[in-house]
Amino acid sequence: MGLQCCFGGTTIQTLKLASIPYMTCSTSSSLRSSAAISRRLTLFKTLSASLSRNSTHRFPFLIRALSSAAASAQPVADSTTIASVDYSVVKPQWKAAIDFKSILENKSAVAANLKNRNSTANLELVIELYEKLLQLQKEVEELRYERNAVANKMKGKVEPLERQRLIEEGKNLKEKLFTLEEDLIKLTDSLQREAQCIPNMTHPDVPIGGEDSSIIRKTIGVPREFTFPIKDHVQLGKELDLFDFDAAAEVSGSKFYYLKNEAVLLEMGLINWTLSEVMKRGFTPLTTPEIARSLVVEKCGFQPRGDNTQVYSIEGSDQCLIGTAEIPVGGIHMDSILADSALPLKYVAFSHCFRTEAGAAGAATRGLYRVHQFSKVEMFILCRPEESNTYHQELIEIEEDLFSKLGLHFKTLDMGTGDLGAPAYRKFDIEAWMPGLDRYGEISSASNCTDYQSRRLGIRFRPENPTNPGNTKKGKARNLAPPEFVHTLNATACAVPRMIVCLLENYQQEDGTVIVPEPLRPFMGGIKLITHKSK
Repeated sequence: MGLQCCFGGTTIQTLKLASIPYMTCSTSSSLRSSAAISRRLTLFKTLSASLSRNSTHRFPFLIRALSSAAASAQPVADSTTIASVDYSVVKPQWKAAIDFKSILENKSAVAANLKNRNSTANLELVIELYEKLLQLQKEVEELRYERNAVANKMKGKVEPLERQRLIEEGKNLKEKLFTLEEDLIKLTDSLQREAQCIPNMTHPDVPIGGEDSSIIRKTIGVPREFTFPIKDHVQLGKELDLFDFDAAAEVSGSKFYYLKNEAVLLEMGLINWTLSEVMKRGFTPLTTPEIARSLVVEKCGFQPRGDNTQVYSIEGSDQCLIGTAEIPVGGIHMDSILADSALPLKYVAFSHCFRTEAGAAGAATRGLYRVHQFSKVEMFILCRPEESNTYHQELIEIEEDLFSKLGLHFKTLDMGTGDLGAPAYRKFDIEAWMPGLDRYGEISSASNCTDYQSRRLGIRFRPENPTNPGNTKKGKARNLAPPEFVHTLNATACAVPRMIVCLLENYQQEDGTVIVPEPLRPFMGGIKLITHKSK
């Protein structure tokens, strides 16, 4: 289900590059000669030209498997290849705080992880570019040191001829430094694009392989036995006057729908019941914006541009329609440092979601199973790194509790490495039995993304440091612990259309009516049975 994502030169708008802070490095005591610097300039320009000419050079954005039910059974999208790259036009909008040191120190483990995930990320190129970046940064620092030394010599009394020589030397150094700094920005951009393709590491217990390798963790309930011919939700909805797909297709296109009569109350009931149940677990309810900036979508791991995107982009802007509330909720604390005492932050968010569902077709996706717009309740947690595995278990337990209360038969799966999106360290899916479709269908998932998203979104926290409280004397600054990246987790509490599929098909009666599950009745005005309409 993981969607490998790249961007093509034809799909990228011209972006204004913000200044990028340089990484610090030590200054060598021995200064490079002008000849050595010139040789280095020639070498780097050759590298840049080679990268631009390379027709197979890929610049993917991020990879992300859609976390809710609507993303299941999607084929892996092929990467888009750029024929050439104009660094003056194609600029990254943001910079991820990628742990390159960890990548270097764990090269074998990272390479194995890429293979297990079927990732096309180029690890060797990332390491090569990073090493070149470190070397170039060192040379820039040395050149700055030499320029400053020349400037210091001119502060005192200097003979006119010597001053003129120093002026010329300073001018030459300034020009060389300008060129090297430009090259440093280009190399940083290239490294970011390549490194952003590397997926998260994987939990050691995740089964290796594709979706078929996933392991069943738990099975709850048993399939209902019917003594009459089973109808699918499309037929039930038509007979009970609950949907109108034809009118929606005329108004909006295929894979849109109108809900009617009790189906409207069923949607509202599912949303309000789910919110009330999850809020009992300490989650803060939210409604979110349903348009997000492209850079926020990218930082959360979705592909906002490209031929195989699942995201609706707004033409002529840097905005997209959200495919899940995970995106705007993840952006709430973007570029911030949270207090240790504020964690964990638990949100349960309602939103409408929009997905292109590119390539989705066939009888298994008919009706409400795979649509372009739907309502969803999403859980999202920000926590300390050592707590994310525990909260991952909590999220899947909440999902299992919700679906058990609705009387569904389902199985919980520990998804294989090939089915993980790039941010996911581990992902549990829930597939419910849909008798009308005669198969299990994904209705939710729960993912632990560790610090993959927070490094891109810039969300950190400052740990309490009781063992090193610092100097508490008056007038002395307290010695604070350095900030760390939080871990993020997301899980689908209720994807409305697929829940309607499950409820209609599992609670249908021989006379064509449908029983409303007892927990939902107070949220639907006390309705117990969905019946045929009087003409």
